[in-house]
Amino acid sequence: MSGPPHIVVVGSANVDLTTFTDDFPRPGETIFGRAFHLGFGGKGANQAVAARLCGARVSMVARVGDDLFGPATIANFEARGIDARHVLITPGASSGVAPIFVDRSGQNRILVVKGANDRLLPADVDAAAELLLSADCIVLQLEIPLETVYHTLRFARRHGIRTILNPAPGQALSLAEVADADYVIPNETEAEALSGMPVRNLDGARACALALLERGLRRVIVTLGAYGALCAGPEGCRQVAPYAVEPVDTTGAGDAFIGSFAFFLAGGGVEEEAIARANVYAALSTLAAGTQTSFVTMERFEAAWAGRG
Repeated sequence: MSGPPHIVVVGSANVDLTTFTDDFPRPGETIFGRAFHLGFGGKGANQAVAARLCGARVSMVARVGDDLFGPATIANFEARGIDARHVLITPGASSGVAPIFVDRSGQNRILVVKGANDRLLPADVDAAAELLLSADCIVLQLEIPLETVYHTLRFARRHGIRTILNPAPGQALSLAEVADADYVIPNETEAEALSGMPVRNLDGARACALALLERGLRRVIVTLGAYGALCAGPEGCRQVAPYAVEPVDTTGAGDAFIGSFAFFLAGGGVEEEAIARANVYAALSTLAAGTQTSFVTMERFEAAWAGRG
């Protein structure tokens, strides 16, 4: 491989609409909020941004609506140096949005409207086949139709392209289809949804990961926040230590892990070191508020990696 690895993300792109308020209105009541923030999100887009900030060449396969947010989302990708040729504007559909309401205590209430994300179909993947064939790694999540996720995994398996599936938001899946992924990377709650087994501690994560291997998955990495990550494969399980920080906001840390891990692994890194590096990158993302706005540059990462204990 010459040059940086090429990561293709097949996934979601949303706009986060965050309103800060002292109180929530009662039915029929109108009140004033304190502040408002508009930001770009969606698990697919977040992971693409993280991989790009690490230094990958990144392409996005997604759908946005024909509203004000669609062109703005595409412009955000392009401004970040992400190839958005296969981010399609969908006539008659809204862009994916997440209205978020945060009260004075920091408690939030979130509505997610998938909008055009639900229109990303297998035919769109086939239309991007030439792009996918050039990928060193394809990254997927579950904010698009499952048929599209499964179709992409089968395509990649046929052509020998490495894939990473982040099974989020957590839900029951066909493990026979998921077995086409090279890596399945859930957090604790997503691992529970995938396996039907409780994951309350490291022992629970280990039992869950081994059970998923027995049911046909190739490799499983369970991200455990302050406990680092647990990697399971045919050779057994091992825990990869966390990078200790005092978090400000953990939103998007999982996406930071996925995007950076894809870069470190596709760039030729050894698996365990790629996980350790992704642990550091994800931890650094918790030191600022927000998702994409909290992801750090490679220079900031390298400084932390060099200075770790």
